[in-house]
Amino acid sequence: MALSILGKRMAAGLAAMALMSPHMLGAGQVGLVKIDGAIGPATASYISRAVDEAAAAQDACLIIQLDTPGGLLDSTKEIVEKLLSDAVPTVVYVAPAGSTAASAGTFITLAADVAAMAPDTTIGAAHPVSFTGGDEGGSNDVHRTKMENYASSYIDTIASKRGHNVAWAKAAVLQSACTNAEAALRLKVIDIIAPDMPSLLKQLDQRHVGQTILHTAGAQVVEIPMAVREKIFQMLWHPEVMFVLMLVAIYGIIGELSNPGAILPGVAGAVALILALYMSTILPINIAGLALILLAVALFVIDVFAVTHGVLTGGGIIAFFLGSIMLFDRNPAFQLSLGVIIPATVLTAAFFLFIIGAGLRAQFLPAKTGPQTMLGKTAAALTAIDQAGGQVMIDGEYWKAVSQIPLAKGAAAEIVGIEGLTLHVKPKS
Repeated sequence: MALSILGKRMAAGLAAMALMSPHMLGAGQVGLVKIDGAIGPATASYISRAVDEAAAAQDACLIIQLDTPGGLLDSTKEIVEKLLSDAVPTVVYVAPAGSTAASAGTFITLAADVAAMAPDTTIGAAHPVSFTGGDEGGSNDVHRTKMENYASSYIDTIASKRGHNVAWAKAAVLQSACTNAEAALRLKVIDIIAPDMPSLLKQLDQRHVGQTILHTAGAQVVEIPMAVREKIFQMLWHPEVMFVLMLVAIYGIIGELSNPGAILPGVAGAVALILALYMSTILPINIAGLALILLAVALFVIDVFAVTHGVLTGGGIIAFFLGSIMLFDRNPAFQLSLGVIIPATVLTAAFFLFIIGAGLRAQFLPAKTGPQTMLGKTAAALTAIDQAGGQVMIDGEYWKAVSQIPLAKGAAAEIVGIEGLTLHVKPKS
């Protein structure tokens, strides 16, 4: 009888456990993704896929370890929408020490179910000028005001939904407010300060997220890696890569034009140009910077033929340098460093001065071999020469010659043209 009662209790317990939410039980596993760098399309794709995978695996939560200077508006919105979908409890953890969640990172941190930071980290400076990539010209106050109002309203909605400090969130947008982890916790901008992952899991344990109770103490942390296509896109999706592709396109196409038939430079330049154009639709390009770079290329080419004693080349170097600095200045997260710009400027100037310049000048030099080298030379008439023809000797070879003005035998004949194997001559003046 006792065994029968025990069996019924066990069966009832198993049935109750079967009806409980997996998150109530705790899956014993926590998903993890690490974001280090600017927020872009590859990042948005990675986080979106990770949320779906963590939900499918019934992970206790998904932790997004974040360190970013900012990023693009469209990609940030995609990430925020995914976090707000509540497919799985999400935790954004600004770490390790020294990391920052600036600009777009502020929106993403506040959009998580739980916002956490490591000591000695910062969050804020979410003004839309640095968040969206500029104001489409830099002087359109109406557009700038619209963007500020939109970003302020957007972060207000996010902070309100997650129970974070709305006033500070709006100040981060309108006044570029920025704070460290300790102040952020005190201001209720974030929920947790954790020096490391075990501490974070311990503080998350038994925390209520909606109707779910997190069970994370001692949970296994399983990192969700980037897919191959995401890694490739993330590797290519950098201003430095686009800058190099742009240089390859310039070098390749100009190199092919200056040395027709080389084929390889033209093919490489065309492929690089297509890739650079594709990336320009994603990265925040400053048209003024691009125009300065193209002007520099034009000045380099013109100076090959113009007698300016290097004035145009000097102007081209300055234009290229300034254009490179301005090329991505609409968003601080994508600005090129001087460590890239200075070598590129020197290399480009040398490329046009010594390689392209020599190639272009060579095309306009007088011919040094072949029949064309005989133009302007003087030959002795072996026979009388008229319109019907005659014969001359030049460089030890006999040639048929014709002349509009008759020449006597032995006269000096100046070669003025070549047509097949016949020379056109005239009396030597």
